[in-house]
Amino acid sequence: MKLSARNQFKGIVTEITDGAVNGIVKIDIGGGNIISSTISMTSIKELGLEVGKPAYAVIKSTSVMVAVD
Repeated sequence: MKLSARNQFKGIVTEITDGAVNGIVKIDIGGGNIISSTISMTSIKELGLEVGKPAYAVIKSTSVMVAVD
């Protein structure tokens, strides 16, 4: 798989929360870091996502917000 997105994080699916249309997928990318993404239930099924399986979090954005306390 080749993508133009530079931010690609391999990890393990730790949680999937099903919704009516969308679900929330959490991926543990190591070091105590979890990436959470809301995607369609159709995509969850088509990708065969299941807790314990490997997956990639791919982030491509033209805008990234940064905040501090």
